[in-house]
Amino acid sequence: MTLLHPCYFPNAYLFSLIMKGNIVWEVHDNYQKQTYRNRAHIATDRGLHMLSIPIVHMGNANGRQYYKEVLVDNDYPWQRQHWRTLETAYRTSPFFEYYEDQIKPLYDERQEHLLAFNLSTIKTICECLQLPYPTEKTEVFNLKPTHLVDGRDFVNAKKTYGNDLPDYVQVFGDRHGFIPNLSILDVLFNLGPSTTSYLKNIKVAE
Repeated sequence: MTLLHPCYFPNAYLFSLIMKGNIVWEVHDNYQKQTYRNRAHIATDRGLHMLSIPIVHMGNANGRQYYKEVLVDNDYPWQRQHWRTLETAYRTSPFFEYYEDQIKPLYDERQEHLLAFNLSTIKTICECLQLPYPTEKTEVFNLKPTHLVDGRDFVNAKKTYGNDLPDYVQVFGDRHGFIPNLSILDVLFNLGPSTTSYLKNIKVAE
């Protein structure tokens, strides 16, 4: 079993772990900045682009806040902006229209809690690819789990991993070359049903 943080449309490396199964979601940790909890990278006509979900900062005296309690800041029209950006970036991709009706509702329905929304993005991708959706969650926070493979550090946006992933044709690859380990959305819109075969070929740490 591998312990992972639910991320916003996780990158290809993380989703390859999810697809392999035996995942436990960490839901009892403190929220931390500079992570993929509220951000995802895609490729636009200008190259690498980050989609960032604004959150409401309501930490205690120590500045800490449980991830499961983090609220999305809906005073800013982030959903409309994110969807427009995705449309602009992937409208000409081979499979955008094929999956559009499954992805767009996530941006039409008002979201409240970041954790719940992130789990919804993962569940939606699993449905698109006809993969089982992992439902097991932690019951308490354990700093050093003994019976799980600890993959929680993969959420750290400052650390580099997954840059040696196999190439595939991207919409703006002729301009910027292949950009590895983007959000699973990039793989899905470009490869469609072949996404599962691509993810299977990713070598993950044991």
